[in-house]
Amino acid sequence: MFGFVHFLQMSHEVGTLNGPTHSIIPKPRGKRTQYAIGILVVFFFVDLYLNGQSLYDTAVKLTFYFTALEVGALLKGVCNFAEEINHVTARHHGSYWQALNACVDLRRHLFLLLVCGAAYVTVLGKDEPLLAVNLRFMCICQLLSMAFKLHHPPAVEISEITETNHLNVAHGLAWSYYIGYLKIVLPYLKDRIGGFNRAHNNLLKCKETWKLHILLPLSCEIHSDLGEADSNIRSGMDLPELSLDRGGTKRRSYKHTVYEILDEDKKNYCIVEYATPLLSLHAMSQDENAAFSRQDRLEQAKLFYRTLEGILQRATDCAGCYRLIVYEEPRDDNKHFLSKEILQHMQQQHKEEYTLCEREQDDAQRSTCLSTEPHILVSDSELPLPLRSDFY
Repeated sequence: MFGFVHFLQMSHEVGTLNGPTHSIIPKPRGKRTQYAIGILVVFFFVDLYLNGQSLYDTAVKLTFYFTALEVGALLKGVCNFAEEINHVTARHHGSYWQALNACVDLRRHLFLLLVCGAAYVTVLGKDEPLLAVNLRFMCICQLLSMAFKLHHPPAVEISEITETNHLNVAHGLAWSYYIGYLKIVLPYLKDRIGGFNRAHNNLLKCKETWKLHILLPLSCEIHSDLGEADSNIRSGMDLPELSLDRGGTKRRSYKHTVYEILDEDKKNYCIVEYATPLLSLHAMSQDENAAFSRQDRLEQAKLFYRTLEGILQRATDCAGCYRLIVYEEPRDDNKHFLSKEILQHMQQQHKEEYTLCEREQDDAQRSTCLSTEPHILVSDSELPLPLRSDFY
């Protein structure tokens, strides 16, 4: 087992070297579980071989236990089917076969059960009374295991299933936020900022900050006015209104506010707003009927950010029009934490702009040098000249 523990430690160290040590946003789960299964299977086979276990005895016992697992899967499906019979019309369109498939993965388990049953009868079929007794004990043990919910998946497996199949609350909220709002307003944002600048003496100077800065507090606590969260943030003027026909409403209005962010004596301007779906997560954690704990809210808020980031990265119409600002509110009474967080993101965007300008200048100089035709130097003298540079 030492080698297996060493493998887990090494894989953990590799993971921490590739990214931040303390990341507040969870990454998608990888395939380490499958690797661990493979390593443990090899380990136990080697251990059985070193302890003198014969190949025949190994095959007999593996056949017995694997058959027990398949019998358990079949019994669990039968018990679930007993309940689904009452919901065939409403849930399965009146098809009993569809209901049975929903209870037992017949394509997988039926084939394995037939193979295991044939092997079990072949190996242990010489003693028929013992075979029948063993089958009864298999069924009893599996049913007791289901009664005590020993097969109930742990929280990690449930989380993996919901993330893999996109069953989280956060997944639906992120897609709704993108389809119903961001996909509509972001493609028009820079044109509206251009019109705003022409009317207000080029107030938003840096083009790299011509973005919708979306605040994502992991606490999901959202204020109606950003000035309530930080006195260094003051609401200013609004961008030109975007009016579109949407969902049966004529000339539906979309507005965005340009905020003034104070940094000592300097004034910075940018478009900031909260991600409003986080209000739903906060309300669910406050409602007893939702059965949504604070830990659930925190996990869903993180998944909301990760899902939204993935959606926007693939949305070409929204490229360069947004900035996601995810943060954890400090425990101490830092009254100007939010303004500093926004200013930090604005400074990063200024640096990105300078870096881009420098690269463009370097590329222009290189192209100028490459496009310049070489000059051939011809000497006026008919005599051959030496190659020494000090001749002149």
